[in-house]
Amino acid sequence: MLQHVAIVGSGPSGLFCADALIRQNPALKIDVIDRLPTPYGLVRFGVAPDHQGTKAVTRQFDRLFTNPNIRFLGRLEIGTDLPLGVLQAHYDAVVLAVGAHQDRPLEIPGADLAGVYGSMAFVGWYNGHPDFADLNPQLSNSIAIIGQGNVAVDIARLLAKTPAELAASDLCAHAAAAIQAAGITDIYMIGRRGPIEASFTSAELAELGKLERLRPVLRKSDLPDSIPAGLDPNEAKVKERNLQLLHEYASRTDEKPVTLHFLFHSAPLELVGNGRVEGLHVAGGTRPLAVGTVISAIGYHTAPKGDLPAAASNGRLPNSDGLIAPGLYVVGWAKRGPSGTIPTNRSEAKAVADRLLADFASDAAPAKLGSAGLDAWLKQQGIAVLDFAAWKHIEAAEIAAARPGAPREKLARWADLMAIQAQQQAQQ
Repeated sequence: MLQHVAIVGSGPSGLFCADALIRQNPALKIDVIDRLPTPYGLVRFGVAPDHQGTKAVTRQFDRLFTNPNIRFLGRLEIGTDLPLGVLQAHYDAVVLAVGAHQDRPLEIPGADLAGVYGSMAFVGWYNGHPDFADLNPQLSNSIAIIGQGNVAVDIARLLAKTPAELAASDLCAHAAAAIQAAGITDIYMIGRRGPIEASFTSAELAELGKLERLRPVLRKSDLPDSIPAGLDPNEAKVKERNLQLLHEYASRTDEKPVTLHFLFHSAPLELVGNGRVEGLHVAGGTRPLAVGTVISAIGYHTAPKGDLPAAASNGRLPNSDGLIAPGLYVVGWAKRGPSGTIPTNRSEAKAVADRLLADFASDAAPAKLGSAGLDAWLKQQGIAVLDFAAWKHIEAAEIAAARPGAPREKLARWADLMAIQAQQQAQQ
């Protein structure tokens, strides 16, 4: 009998799944578990800080936690603090929404030089992820971004924006100061394929042409006159708009202090430097690009810990339409890979929720203990968690610390976040 569900991960996939489950079965008891003391995962730490409209989905998630049947248990890592096997012993079904939190390695010579960063770490640094608060990237005036997806576009845009353009964002103060101090003049966005294959969306690409101090440049010879026939109609629409924008950028003659160089058909070959990166060889180039910082935005993969299922060679957890094993499911990036938008997560999570409910429709086994069993186990182990009330204290502190016009100044260090836990425990 399905009465108790645990969802591991409080990002959009996990919470959309919780929402779909509780809408169809309001009597369910759902515990949402996260290793971080703050919920919302990708929305908080992945969505660009100047895209506040996208982040507004957290209002819906806030309402979800007002339901007394849904709890948030933060600062609890599945697989290590809490073995998956123990969780399964207490819940009728478990949904893994653990995301993809490890950068795909940049497998070229010189990738281990100082000044080379993965986009997971770099985005986490400017978005206030406590794991990356001490990254302290060495930013030069000339930066290469390897990859041509939306993450690469986000990074380029944030590196180029003026303080005024970022005033309403929640870009962390330490990141804003470092970016402005770097005196950036050149950004190279490097892809091994052509402009038709680039995976950025039209809306993201269009933003680059509207920035106060950024000028996108590229060779007209890299651009075809039209897209190939036979594409899916929706994909064709995006590609046509992308090509139109790129043709417009190639025709611009204005001068601005920051130049964004689109390099297509330019696979990265080797990073060179004496201890620190000083140049990047790309396919077709006659000499290395003079760059002092390299950010690799070539994708992520899932890296489970402890007794969580191992990821396959494609970086995802093996599953059949979301089912890993009886009673164990997966949603989001851990299921399909790091692709899609927030709405993509909504539709996919609902499909997995529908499957879970269907799987248990005729199940007559006795329900497990759920929250009561887990709480007893945590008490026995001496493990304290942060609840949703603790998160609201964190949020209130961030809002109070915000600069004028900004929504918040994130608490980006573990010590500051855990001080909230200490305060909560002292009040109990």
